Amino acid sequence: MPPKGKGPQGKRITLKTAKNAVRVLFNGRRRLELSKMGIATFPKCLLELADVEEIDLSRNMLRKIPNIIEKFQNLVWLDLHSNQIDELPPEIGTLKNLTFLNLCNNKLTTKGLPEELTQLRNLRTLNLGLNCLESIPTTLGSLRELIELGLFDNSLTLIPKSVKKLPKIERMNVKRNPLPEFAKEEEPIDTVKRVESLYLVEKKDLCTICLQTCQGERSELHKLEDMTPGPSDKPSFPLLTTPNSTARDNQEEWRMKEEEEKEIKEEVEEEEEENDNP
Repeated sequence: MPPKGKGPQGKRITLKTAKNAVRVLFNGRRRLELSKMGIATFPKCLLELADVEEIDLSRNMLRKIPNIIEKFQNLVWLDLHSNQIDELPPEIGTLKNLTFLNLCNNKLTTKGLPEELTQLRNLRTLNLGLNCLESIPTTLGSLRELIELGLFDNSLTLIPKSVKKLPKIERMNVKRNPLPEFAKEEEPIDTVKRVESLYLVEKKDLCTICLQTCQGERSELHKLEDMTPGPSDKPSFPLLTTPNSTARDNQEEWRMKEEEEKEIKEEVEEEEEENDNP
């Protein structure tokens, strides 16, 4: 006969033990920390602490979550990872304040996910990785506040469009699922702002339009460089051997032409005056 409190029923948790396991976090929330306690059955004595905001029952031997979970209406954070849970009670959907739910590394099947799970409209993190899921309910697309979704290490062959298009999703882990190749190309969620990258290619790899565009942009860049003084104190005139003397000669030629045009204009005006006054 196994010792009292041990054996198939797991470790017995008393109310005193549970009260001593309550921790006050830096944000003022109270967390009931019962991780790695050998618990096989949800302790009913926890109902005396139903006003806590967070519960950690991870790394135990739980197979079922009872319907009394609905009594924990203040719950914001619930960690049940690494247990033996194969289904959730419909009452899980009554936890309207829940923002974090970790069910990773259990034995959940698709049938074990109640439709009421979609009533958790404030949920931001949902981890269903390392379970036995063959499909994901399309109704999970109603969790419009969801930011993180873990679906890794299951038996999924399809991610519903309603889930992939969740408006606030930033991280969706679907690794190690038998998803078809075309689905794998579609599945990554654009969780990070796109960064423009620079790639170097040879001219022969560009189409005619792209090549013309690049050449046009290069010409504009060269014009801008010619208009912008270089780092040297002296300006560069690659097409002129003696820029100053050439400029002076041109100025002298322009000045002479201007004076000749002025003289011709004056002579024409004088002739017009003489003709007007015979």
